[in-house]
Amino acid sequence: MNHAPRRRSRIARAVLSTIMIGSLVAAPAAAQTATPVAGGTLTFGRVASTSSLDLHSQITANNAFVIDKLFEPLLSFDAEGAIVPWLAESYTASDDGLQYTFALRDGVKFSDGTDLTANDVVFSLNRHLEVVGPIPLTAPIADIVATDESTVSITLTSPYTPFIAEMSQFSNGIIPADFGGRTEEEFFLDPVGTGPFSIGEWDPAGDLTLVKNEHYWQEGKPYLDAVVYKLISDDTQLLQQLQSGQVHAIDALNPANVADAQANASVTVLVSSGWAIEQLFLNTLDEHFSDVNVRRAVALALDREGITAATTFGTAQVANSLIPPTIEYSANDAGIALPYDVEAAKQELAKSAFPDGFSATLLLASGNAQRAQEAQIVQAALAEIGITVEIESIDIAAFRARFFALDYDFMINSGLSDQPDPNGLITFQADPTGFSKSYWTSYTNPEVTALMEQGRVTPDGNAREQIYLDIQTILANDAPYIPLFYPSNIKASSSTTHGLVVLPNGSVRFEDAWIESAE
Repeated sequence: MNHAPRRRSRIARAVLSTIMIGSLVAAPAAAQTATPVAGGTLTFGRVASTSSLDLHSQITANNAFVIDKLFEPLLSFDAEGAIVPWLAESYTASDDGLQYTFALRDGVKFSDGTDLTANDVVFSLNRHLEVVGPIPLTAPIADIVATDESTVSITLTSPYTPFIAEMSQFSNGIIPADFGGRTEEEFFLDPVGTGPFSIGEWDPAGDLTLVKNEHYWQEGKPYLDAVVYKLISDDTQLLQQLQSGQVHAIDALNPANVADAQANASVTVLVSSGWAIEQLFLNTLDEHFSDVNVRRAVALALDREGITAATTFGTAQVANSLIPPTIEYSANDAGIALPYDVEAAKQELAKSAFPDGFSATLLLASGNAQRAQEAQIVQAALAEIGITVEIESIDIAAFRARFFALDYDFMINSGLSDQPDPNGLITFQADPTGFSKSYWTSYTNPEVTALMEQGRVTPDGNAREQIYLDIQTILANDAPYIPLFYPSNIKASSSTTHGLVVLPNGSVRFEDAWIESAE
């Protein structure tokens, strides 16, 4: 097992055990190397526009990482993945693990100047339970009540180990009760939240402007007057516009360009580990990939070390399990992954219903040079065992629509945890009844489902660790998706842009950001 993350997680659990019976410390600020300058507009380049701001119905980064600037949860996580207080300044848990009581911070206001109350929390979490959505509250919640204006009590029907981690997800952000007196549709076109920014101008097919929340609870923040999310067609254009000064920062930097960007004195490259996994996803509804021997043949045919070296330029780690080593109970070092073995791959294919091979289409989103290279490597590798691959590259909106509709053979995409607990990732990628239907692979294994449910109720420790080892082992052998590598979060900014905080899920916090020359 991966012992280093395990030690970090034990420390984190010790911290959590301490804070459960006392007050949580103040939310951490980003380290500063100079005095922040207030004012100005930061332009942030990224390849996808924001199409919806409904925190309970969205999951993709283009929407989620705007939503989390508007709405905030009771608890959040920091750049290291540790749970930190946010709208709740403290919480307690009963000895039986069935009741959690959250005390709200004093003086928190929504962006329209109205006070945050416990009734807003009750409304928001109940609305999440009703909508369910792609990142649901899966805890067995029996009741959510406001015990007074600033205290919320949540009662569970049974213990649920990942509850605190689940509460840190952006989908548990707080909105005004009854949508502040507006209709649901009106509210999410111009929402009100407690976050550092609110919506200015918004083109769902183009750019979006966030404006400073003058009532933000973190005193003196945000420093910026506004953040513009600028839509840029591909990752090559992202870097070019950063280098030419058209944007202050970019959401993604192709690993192939990291060295050149680092050599540019006007550019700052931000590289950090995260909760993502680059993967090959196999649609088990497809006649070919419904065959476990075919899926195993594909896994055996891929040189994951070679793919990682060729496409990530030293910025990523080869993936040997579904759970990345930054999350507790990763089996990355347990030797469970199917090895690169072309002859074994041919033998596995010979056991399948398609011993002479077949043709399949590999789907990916355009505008990403790294994934285009990954696709070519996969194409060449599978040709060696008799599988002919056609690569279909389409724009990112159409790509998402296709795989959401299960209209693909296999695809390259990334998996991402939204919380610092293995349950989140396992639920999203292995629950056939959940929103994503096992990450749009429709993979079903009753043993995995049973283990997943056990993992939710088993206390942290050796027994829970074994459950997630068993799950990862089964998934490695069944291969509904094949982890390729754990990418780093790679962002870049101008050297005059400071205070960007990159979270493990890839989101960037802007409340501490500032630029040397305010516009």
